[in-house]
Amino acid sequence: MSAGSIPTPLPGLDPATAESLLEGLGRVESYLRDRVRHEDPFIAEASGHLLAAGGKRVRPMLTLLASQLGSGMNDDVVAAAAAVELTHLASLYHDDVMDEAELRRGAPSANSVYDNSTAILVGDLLFGNASSVVADLGAEAVKIQAETFMRLCSGQIRDDRPCPPTEDAVEYYIGVLRDKTGSLIATAARFGAMFGGCDDRTVSLLREYGELLGIAFQLADDLLDIESRPGVSGKTPGTDLREGVDTLPVLFVRRAPRAEDARLLELLDSDLAQDDAGVAEALELLKAHPALEEARVYTRGIAARAQEQLSPLGDGPVTAALWTLASSVVDRAV
Repeated sequence: MSAGSIPTPLPGLDPATAESLLEGLGRVESYLRDRVRHEDPFIAEASGHLLAAGGKRVRPMLTLLASQLGSGMNDDVVAAAAAVELTHLASLYHDDVMDEAELRRGAPSANSVYDNSTAILVGDLLFGNASSVVADLGAEAVKIQAETFMRLCSGQIRDDRPCPPTEDAVEYYIGVLRDKTGSLIATAARFGAMFGGCDDRTVSLLREYGELLGIAFQLADDLLDIESRPGVSGKTPGTDLREGVDTLPVLFVRRAPRAEDARLLELLDSDLAQDDAGVAEALELLKAHPALEEARVYTRGIAARAQEQLSPLGDGPVTAALWTLASSVVDRAV
């Protein structure tokens, strides 16, 4: 991966924190490249496919930032940051197979370049690789990694199944996001605080901060799927509609339908997979619906709850950066 793939630190960071974060991200990138190497050229190429495509590196950046609340970056922090990113990359291989995706990060997905079986096995290999890294960090880290992996899988399983009729659909959906997205981001923050030498209270606060940050991140993506313009955000509008996924704005429409929502509900209940005109019409109706603003407010609220976890940690450049990170996640969409 080129140096240009390493993300720029958050705006407003003080020079010392920004320099430390850039140094840490560079070390994580080097560590990741070393870990995906393999004696078999094909396995090495397939394992490094998504790594080479780049990415925001939000999770390792969060690990590095969290460590700054303690004694700062060290070898264990870098290894933990890399392990979290390897876990994330592994999950993307599996996601693309499940979604039958053709692109990931603007590049052909692994399942389209190779095949589904290879993509699944490479994902498994990367999960194993991440576990190997975590094993060197101690028994507590191994347990956290295992529990995170279980939550990732259970969240994905629940995401692919309808909400039980006895449960509130919005609460069910947020629970899915808490596991599917929030759990790994929570572990990223938790590992940074742990291996940066923070006290137990700080570790706990950052774990909850990370989990809420992950939920807000996914909810912002839900909004972008409706409001983004092709070629601007890097996302294809209406992807969730084509896949029949009820995200938060749609759930709010369904929770309190109005008489004038009959056409929108008809579209939402139909198969839009190959219906470009239907997707375009549904998007326009959703953009004009008060449920979209309701979802924006809800998303801001989740980000604010994440920021509240930082209040006991006092003022300083690192807490300010973490506060900005929560804002930037939702500012993409709200």
